Amino acid sequence: MNRTQREAAVRRLMERGTPQVPADLYTDSVRRGSRMLRRRTAARRLMWLLLLAASVAFVVWALTARPWVEPPSTTTPPMTGW
Repeated sequence: MNRTQREAAVRRLMERGTPQVPADLYTDSVRRGSRMLRRRTAARRLMWLLLLAASVAFVVWALTARPWVEPPSTTTPPMTGW
């Protein structure tokens, strides 16, 4: 298909006019859109809840394990009685 044939095909498509849209298309699209918004909101809230739970779990672990404190050395016995 060369350029002139493509242009002619496009012109034919544009001259046809707009196709008829079903009457219930608007209501279906609003229903689907509101459902998508509810799902997105629920997913966003779930992610925030999971982030909060992970943060609380990390803080509790850090307070109980205290990873910033150096553990006592177990390789050398204490030197007492010199």
